[in-house]
Amino acid sequence: MTVDTTRPLYQIVADQILHRIQSGDWEVNRRLPSEAELCAMFEVGRNTLRHALSELVDSGILKTVHGVGTFVMDGRTAKTAQYLYGFSQEMQLAGKAVVSRVLESQLLEADASLARRLEIQLGAPVMFLHRLRVVDGEPTALERAYLPEAHFPGLLDLDFSSHSLYHILAERYGSRPERAEQEIEAALATDRVAEMLQLTPPAVVLVVHRVTRRADGAVIEFVESELRADRFRFFAELKLRAGLDPVVFQRLPVSAAR
Repeated sequence: MTVDTTRPLYQIVADQILHRIQSGDWEVNRRLPSEAELCAMFEVGRNTLRHALSELVDSGILKTVHGVGTFVMDGRTAKTAQYLYGFSQEMQLAGKAVVSRVLESQLLEADASLARRLEIQLGAPVMFLHRLRVVDGEPTALERAYLPEAHFPGLLDLDFSSHSLYHILAERYGSRPERAEQEIEAALATDRVAEMLQLTPPAVVLVVHRVTRRADGAVIEFVESELRADRFRFFAELKLRAGLDPVVFQRLPVSAAR
């Protein structure tokens, strides 16, 4: 291992371990080699190695199970697919620092697709807000939000670099997001998206399409997002739907299944 004498040795070892994780050599949930093997691999003593491992454990990158070993943690941020949160609110609940960079904001005329999504007349004015979401200093998501101008006059005059859109809709306009229909799919990032999210093509992103409604059912937003698949995962708690025929969950004989 080449040693950079300007930095503590344990930090160099920690960077080497992190590089192996990020490059995919050591996958999520994999147990790392033993301390003896790691010491030989990086040509360092046990104290230096343990200091490096401790740094990565404190950062949430590794997890040590006493008597078993050290494992690579899943460093992706969990996003709920069950409850309705704004991006800023959900990241703050996860203890993340969020900054938004407004890439574009303008007034558009609703084409056929937007009119259908927003349930408004063709050609009606629509506010367009395009933002890059930066979490803990790293670009992680792109959002394109479309909102009917009739509900939110003057919205584009506000500063969305540090304010939550959903908070402003609720507090300033009395339009609290109440429910939404959402689709999530995986796709390859376009060259432009990869560049803005600092991804190396080919790279996978999670694409989210959401129509948000207030309590009276009126559509207040349609948003399209691309999220880094290496930084987020979605989860939901599922329950058995009442009234399902129990036969659905029975194993059928081979002859009956043909």
